[in-house]
Amino acid sequence: MHSITTETLSIAAVFPFLADLPPWAETVIGLGLLLTIAWVVNFIVKHVVLRVALRWLPQGGPTPVPVAARLANVFPALVISSGIGAVPHLPAGVVTVVGNVVAASIILFIAMAISRAFSLGNEIYERRPDAASRPIKGYMQVLKIILYAGAAILIVAALMEQSPLLLLSGLGAMAAVLMLVFKDTILSLVASVQLTSNDMLRVGDWIEMPQLNADGDVIDIALHTIKVQNWDKTITTIPTHRLIAESFKNWRGMSESGGRRIKRSLLIDQNCIRFLTADEKQQLRRLRLIDDYLESKQGELGEWNARVERAGHDPVNSRRVTNVGTFRAYVLAYLRANGRISKDMTLLVRQLAPTAQGLPIEIYCFTSTTAWAEYEDIQSDIFDHLFAIMPEFGLRPFQDPSGVDFRLLRAA
Repeated sequence: MHSITTETLSIAAVFPFLADLPPWAETVIGLGLLLTIAWVVNFIVKHVVLRVALRWLPQGGPTPVPVAARLANVFPALVISSGIGAVPHLPAGVVTVVGNVVAASIILFIAMAISRAFSLGNEIYERRPDAASRPIKGYMQVLKIILYAGAAILIVAALMEQSPLLLLSGLGAMAAVLMLVFKDTILSLVASVQLTSNDMLRVGDWIEMPQLNADGDVIDIALHTIKVQNWDKTITTIPTHRLIAESFKNWRGMSESGGRRIKRSLLIDQNCIRFLTADEKQQLRRLRLIDDYLESKQGELGEWNARVERAGHDPVNSRRVTNVGTFRAYVLAYLRANGRISKDMTLLVRQLAPTAQGLPIEIYCFTSTTAWAEYEDIQSDIFDHLFAIMPEFGLRPFQDPSGVDFRLLRAA
């Protein structure tokens, strides 16, 4: 009993009713059968075996399924590699090329699976309590670079049908020339890997890099350049490696948080800061936002001043309400009552150190939107109101003297 070899195997031997087909038809049918078998194997492995295995794996955390999915690509490649020689009337050169390409593909699939395993290991490690202080992501990135560098050598060796050691021996002599010729490309490649791996930049991010006159949205990320469309619609092109070598501000965190910060000061003329009289306090009770503040303050100061009086101290030691302190309380209450100011983020009104331009009362809060136009509208409305309400507290904003002021002074 003799065995049928790939040399004697033909479509007619398997299917006698196709004996009258021309050679090219047998080749086409053979290739179709081979690809069909490879597709069936790929379907069974990915949609049957992996799904069954998935049921036995724990849910809710990192799983090795992505690793297995990449390894599953090896099986149809093995089918093609083993069966390409059985296709009748196929030239030997084509069989060799297909075999080499499939071998290179298998190396690539295995490298991708190992790379995903590294990522999986990092995801599992990040669940540890000490992962934030001792990250291993950088080490995993180095391993991936080494992995893909080794895979690239093996792929080239498979395509050229040469020993990998032969390629390695020639790399040493070429390294200096390659680094000189492709210096910018190598720097950009490393920068691109770092930007992508660390998720430092995405298309659509608003970045700010004043040293390169860039302030706008990222519209394109390429190997050598990053394109930024500035707010004046001009385009700034930044070399990729500059984003790693120099600092830049990415506003993505602000956009994802849902709120945008307001940090601006009102400059109060310090000559108008004083204690409030009883009548003035009564007048301010008309402002609903600080009615509770004045009520609680009156009780607090009443207890303090009563102790001062019982102790026989001079009335100068008593405490009184100031117009600037009451104004700060009003601003804080106004912001808390504003529906367009986020209540889940930092919200405060503070007094900064006095300056030659007056006493700064700084507003620090976040709007409930990140849209630029809405943000500016909210901010303007707030300060419009505060400037207009300031005289109710006996306060006035500081402003450097203008020509009108000098004319009024001479007229007086």
